[in-house]
Amino acid sequence: MGKTVTEKIIGPHLVEGEMDRGSEIAIRIDQTLTQDATGTMAYLEFEAIGIPRVKTDLSVCYVDHNLIQSDFRNADDHRFLQSVARRFGLYFSPPGNGISHQINLERFGRPGATLLGSDSHTPTGGGLGMLAIGAGGLDVAMAMAGKPFYLLMPRIYGVKLVGGLSPWVSARDVLLEVLRRISVKGGVGYVMEYFGPGVETLSVTDRAAITNFGAELGATTSVFPSDWQTKKFLDSQGRGEVFTEIIADADAEYDEVLEIDMSALEPLIACPTSPDNVVKVSEVAGKPVGQVLVGSCSASSLRDLMLVARTLETREVSREVSFEINPGSRQAVENLVELGGYATLVHSGARIHQPGCLGCIGMGQAPATGTISLRTFPRNFPGRSGTVDDQVYLCSPEVAVAAAVTGRITDPRELGDFPELKLPEKYLPGDQRIEVPLADGSGIEIIRGPNIAAFPDFEPLPEDFAGEVLLKAGDNITTDHIMPAGARVLPLRSNIPAISEFVYNSLDPDFVARARNSSGGMVVGGDNYGQGSSREHAALAPRYLGVRIKLVKSFARIHKANLINFGILPLTFIDPDDYDRVVQGAEVEIAGFRQQVSSGGDEIIVKLDGVAVRTSLAVSERHRQILLAGGLLNWAR
Repeated sequence: MGKTVTEKIIGPHLVEGEMDRGSEIAIRIDQTLTQDATGTMAYLEFEAIGIPRVKTDLSVCYVDHNLIQSDFRNADDHRFLQSVARRFGLYFSPPGNGISHQINLERFGRPGATLLGSDSHTPTGGGLGMLAIGAGGLDVAMAMAGKPFYLLMPRIYGVKLVGGLSPWVSARDVLLEVLRRISVKGGVGYVMEYFGPGVETLSVTDRAAITNFGAELGATTSVFPSDWQTKKFLDSQGRGEVFTEIIADADAEYDEVLEIDMSALEPLIACPTSPDNVVKVSEVAGKPVGQVLVGSCSASSLRDLMLVARTLETREVSREVSFEINPGSRQAVENLVELGGYATLVHSGARIHQPGCLGCIGMGQAPATGTISLRTFPRNFPGRSGTVDDQVYLCSPEVAVAAAVTGRITDPRELGDFPELKLPEKYLPGDQRIEVPLADGSGIEIIRGPNIAAFPDFEPLPEDFAGEVLLKAGDNITTDHIMPAGARVLPLRSNIPAISEFVYNSLDPDFVARARNSSGGMVVGGDNYGQGSSREHAALAPRYLGVRIKLVKSFARIHKANLINFGILPLTFIDPDDYDRVVQGAEVEIAGFRQQVSSGGDEIIVKLDGVAVRTSLAVSERHRQILLAGGLLNWAR
């Protein structure tokens, strides 16, 4: 049987296990990336491991999230990260330089390599033919220390693309269609691998838009082949020498196959408040719009920005709309200026911000009360924008610019002829501000501001457990629900005691006080618990508050891994109907807690108000040892 692209990349990197679906494997990691919102904690963890220098082929520390310097905290963290990079041998991309995923694609990505990033949208690299996986910061710290990354060998979901995109329909619409068909849970346990004759019609930045947005499927990652389009992109970046062809064999077999005729697609849009609430733009056309944002790691390449600029050459932005541009990288800005697109955007009335994540993570750009905001971002979870009861729609740059012009949701095909786009054969690199690793950083002093708190110590798993159900939550609880994003909370990422005050704040403002008054706690949830970002703070902060168990119907992959890393038992109901019988405040008792975990059995008996409930602990033997130790860092030591 032939091999898929996924198998061709995993095979040479396999250091433990066999490529049997569902079994635990370990792979060697070639590259890592961090961003500042997760990186501060990741480097505190790396320090705690005690390794003097990173052991990967290449590791990059990016600053792209916490860019608003409303006080000293973000600025202090940036200096901390710069000094860490100099000390331990990482590349450093400073604030204003751009978004980690886009820069990594432009300057560092390599077909066939493995990339582990402390951000859920790390799969962007799959557009370049990489196996790029999002993970918690502690997993990335371990990879930087030379340790392999453990995961369950994923199933492979083949997405067959045929035909080509019509004018005013973009790569974003491809993934919106996948989300429409299989939902935010449809990719759990899979790598989404794209194949078929339609693939070669997509540029690398088109492909990266798809693999980036594919994180919202819950997939392990997404990947495209490395072919002539990949070579063309790398040549344009002056990096053609790293090209390697990686194409699935003709007789490769996929566990599932979904076929999409791209020529039949029309502009799509995700309505509030989930990325899979997808309809045709024509079905919601006419709704008034107050804000339009183009940017984020999903749609801020030079192609996207030039499309907007060319569309606005003979038009101006509606006076009723705040139209804002967040470029993906300094490279995109330099080339936009060179091609004349920057001036067009300025003249049209667009507000152009520094390259970075900004509004996507709730770092500014909150919409006005009661208004619709159209965004080319990957997420529209409730309140993520920074405005309570927001109305955020997710769309392509084509749909976004049409709304910016008309002041309402508009099918962009109404604008007439599609503008001619001609991108450079050779890009200005835009990498002048990236610091290369020092040959010897042992003499560099790490700069720590007052917001940098020491990593907390956690005790091993106790012999018995007694506590209470501190919270009962529903389905599709996101990491935003557990640990909010936004300008108020993000600057506290390096200070666990401070950031813990915000745990579950949007669901239950009394949770923190209740947890502090409890002797130990359990959180109960529904399906797809912990979807969304890779932020390990959504596990670390509850653990700091005494949460030792999460009992749900099903977990999102990264959050489950983060729970294990910080010594929280990820239990699932054997009988989902038991969820309905759980009440908040119920007394929880697990006799022989430690023994039940160490015995190796999947079933854990939990007593809730004296009634036995059967639960499952679906983890590997290595995971059990981590849980018994009280977390990955304790186990590694």
